[in-house]
Amino acid sequence: MNNDLLFVYGSLLDSDNEFGHYLIHNADLVGPALFKGRLYDCGEYPGALAEDNGYDIKGSIYRLRNETTALAVLDDYEGFGPDQEQPNLFVREPTAVSSNNQTIECWIYLYNLSVEGLTEITSGDYLAHVKA
Repeated sequence: MNNDLLFVYGSLLDSDNEFGHYLIHNADLVGPALFKGRLYDCGEYPGALAEDNGYDIKGSIYRLRNETTALAVLDDYEGFGPDQEQPNLFVREPTAVSSNNQTIECWIYLYNLSVEGLTEITSGDYLAHVKA
């Protein structure tokens, strides 16, 4: 997929996070968006699964200024790729998200391990969950 759009819903939204800071300086905020799925608290970060019968997960769309370079940096952070531990912690997949009554296809990092025993964040809002 040749797409420079990335939907983020978790630790990458936090500008105090080293890679959230990286994203802010290497991408332009397009705006808020939602996607259907299920969100889990994995400890230091959230993990989302895409599910049509899920609930809205809140996040933001960013336009990457240099897709190849930025995705390589973020893939490493998210534990995605052939040189990462297998199975990968996250997988990066094109996913339909909703923004301003439009459906937009964006890259998204989806959790790739078992969610058994994890707390589900049914509000769909990771940052609000962390603040609570």
